Amino acid sequence: MNRVAMVAPYLVVLRGPTARILSRWENYIDSSLALSLLSHMTNQLDTFFAALADPTRRAVIERLTEGSAPVSELHAPHDMALPTFMKHLSKLEAAGLVRSEKKGRVRTVHIEAAPLAAAEDWLNKQRKLWEGRLDRLERLALQIENKRDTT
Repeated sequence: MNRVAMVAPYLVVLRGPTARILSRWENYIDSSLALSLLSHMTNQLDTFFAALADPTRRAVIERLTEGSAPVSELHAPHDMALPTFMKHLSKLEAAGLVRSEKKGRVRTVHIEAAPLAAAEDWLNKQRKLWEGRLDRLERLALQIENKRDTT
């Protein structure tokens, strides 16, 4: 049985006692493994975008881009009870966007870059796909217009 681990931007494929590292996951041909990986990535992206669907969570991520912060500092600008705010942090942690560590009485939250990089990679692929489609559509429209002008 194959096992897969994502170590961005590499894919590690474990087969029994041996491991292969592929530079890009698209190069792996085993379709059942690729479908399993695609399903996992789709679930990860769904969780990622669901976590960012809320403005409070987006504000937390934006603040964390400046550096780590204690929960009290992250909570301060939001007009909600601390337990409610902690649920937002839990969603972000479940999506892998942040991690927290407790030292004494202070819980500090840190941003995790890997999910952001994975989403950026997916968005770049989608942009290239749609740019190609729109370029073909534009060429088709120009061909139709040129035929109309010549007749």
